[in-house]
Amino acid sequence: MTVFLCAKCGESLTPDLTPLPAVPSAPDAGERDRGSRRASATMPRGHYAIETEPWGAPYVPHPDQEEGGPAQPRGPWRSDEGVAMISAGPRDNIVIHPEDASGLQPLPDWENSGGCCGPSGDGGLNRACPCGARTATLAADCWGPYELHLEAKRVYGYDPS
Repeated sequence: MTVFLCAKCGESLTPDLTPLPAVPSAPDAGERDRGSRRASATMPRGHYAIETEPWGAPYVPHPDQEEGGPAQPRGPWRSDEGVAMISAGPRDNIVIHPEDASGLQPLPDWENSGGCCGPSGDGGLNRACPCGARTATLAADCWGPYELHLEAKRVYGYDPS
């Protein structure tokens, strides 16, 4: 079991979480909540996994402009003025169920929280510890996954046992 804490102030951000060997595949895109239009959460409550691939901002041109591909794991394709893009964001994010870090707050003026039905997560860090430190990126829009990424350089794990 691991509790994740803010690297700036030491505040507990999550309850005890159990590791999974890998981030699960994204739920079927057709399985969305009718009210929120969100996908089912990628991670089950009470668990975490490490995202080993780059995820989130910044984005760079995709090396294969002919075939392209998703911009990041479990994410949609991304294009900037007709150029296919791919994430060059941080690796080793801790992916959790968004409700397992309910104390995190949106940034002032909802910075980096743009999206259709919720924050898309592709603008960069959009959630902060109560102390104000930017710690995570929530992806909760209607066209992408529903997950929370704790940035590995901004949090640390603690085993309370």
